[in-house]
Amino acid sequence: MTQQQPRIAFIGSGNMANSIIGGLLAEGFAAANIYATARSDASLARAQSLGAITVSTDNAAAITFADVVVLAVKPQMMKDLVKEHAESLRGKLVISVAAGVTAASLADWIGGKCAIVRSMPNTPSQLRAGATGLYANTGCSVAQKALAEQIMSAVGVAMWCDDEEQLHAVTALSGCGPAYIFLFTQCLIEAAEGLGLSRDVAEKLALQTVLGSARMASETDIDVVELRRRVTSPNGVTERAIQSFEADDLATIVNKALQTAVARSQEMSTLFT
Repeated sequence: MTQQQPRIAFIGSGNMANSIIGGLLAEGFAAANIYATARSDASLARAQSLGAITVSTDNAAAITFADVVVLAVKPQMMKDLVKEHAESLRGKLVISVAAGVTAASLADWIGGKCAIVRSMPNTPSQLRAGATGLYANTGCSVAQKALAEQIMSAVGVAMWCDDEEQLHAVTALSGCGPAYIFLFTQCLIEAAEGLGLSRDVAEKLALQTVLGSARMASETDIDVVELRRRVTSPNGVTERAIQSFEADDLATIVNKALQTAVARSQEMSTLFT
């Protein structure tokens, strides 16, 4: 983080907000510059346990304190919250982590000129291994975009979308993606059990295989197609398994699943206008 740190308010202290706060603190961000709000004592205590940040139930005080406001409440709560504090939000950088709430809706509720960044993080952000898609409206300056990227990069990789509609694809890919990986891993474990391995052995081998494969793909310059080729010896065991996936048209199955997720994401965006 730069020496001239902004003051950041997190409105809502759920898992995602706490993940970002924890990442910022780990990156050296000053606790004195972070303010978090929540409605329950238990949520306030969890946020406070992250460090010497300010916590409160007072959203108005937090927004007044901040240069950057991270809206981390549930999508169905967003409209009332934003409209209640619209005047105070004007002139600040507003980052939303709520799925389905468009930048246009936020701008309409705030009124006037406003800088808005929508972000779509995912649950591995809790381990600072997240993948986040970002979109900025035209009210954001270059500096504000850089600041938003810096904040969200504290919990993993942050990538920009040129078109807000692309966030639907981000949702389908990385937002929902952990569930796909967990499902595939579950299938591997159960199939291995069926082949005679104990649950414990199958689970440990499957999890380590997924982890190691992800690290190989992310920590080298070799793309996944070539990595797969290197594992797949001609006429070998792996090739037979790959041929079985291809015979069942795995690519079409995956494509259909992502298309379905995009359609649901688009549908949800009409619910919070």
